[in-house]
Amino acid sequence: MKKVRIIGVPEHFNLPWHMAIEEGAFEERGIDLEWTEIPEGTGKMCQMLQNNETDLAIILTEGLVKSITEGNSSKIVQEYISTPLQWGIHVGAKSKYKSIADLKGSKAAISRMGSGSHLMAFVNAQNKGWPTDSLRFEIINNLDGAVAALTEGTADYFMWERFTTKPLVDKGVFRRLGDCPTPWPCFVIAATQKFLNEEENILRHILEVINNYTSEFKQIPSIDRSLANRYAQQLEDIQEWLRITQWSQKQLPEATLTKVQDTLRELNLIDKPISLSKILN
Repeated sequence: MKKVRIIGVPEHFNLPWHMAIEEGAFEERGIDLEWTEIPEGTGKMCQMLQNNETDLAIILTEGLVKSITEGNSSKIVQEYISTPLQWGIHVGAKSKYKSIADLKGSKAAISRMGSGSHLMAFVNAQNKGWPTDSLRFEIINNLDGAVAALTEGTADYFMWERFTTKPLVDKGVFRRLGDCPTPWPCFVIAATQKFLNEEENILRHILEVINNYTSEFKQIPSIDRSLANRYAQQLEDIQEWLRITQWSQKQLPEATLTKVQDTLRELNLIDKPISLSKILN
């Protein structure tokens, strides 16, 4: 058995991986795929890829691209989710803020610098016409940290995947003021350069397995109920999420990658775009 390390967030997008592991689909090909949940998100996962603490990651497109432009030698091996991520914009239940417009000049809770919650605060500010050079941040590491920060008032708002945070909205911990979708496909599969150099054949098998699962995932009987139970979600929320989410079995289009880099440059989040061949495998 060939051991391969893979990381991702503990969210419903990644259920196809868990099903494939639990059903022995990778083992059948001689692969021991070891999944580790990273609740801190993309910033932490970029660091782990860079340090060769994992072989593969299911990671936010914009966060990985930024990291690669800064010297991370990992590459995108495939698009994973071809639709945008719906970033909910949340405040604490007792917050004075009533609309997204009210948040201008306030402080955003982010998991860490370079994370999706960090980068999307810039995208949201650009959408609203706010000056992006005056954005302020409070690093909170993960969702539990965000609950504490918004409840205690050390941060004013928090952007996170809308459906993951919906249970906190339902419980009255957060209020959601609106959404900010990513202007591009949200998740990609990344691999370290070391893994690409040494295990190209193993990678091909892993992609074949997961692509078989994702291409049929939405047709699985009662998959909406399975997701709702496993991730403590309301059934109608999961049904809406399934309706607007598409998995991909192809490489990220070059035009999409150019748009990501151009947007990050426009927001002064990267110095300059780099060659697409340094990002795509």
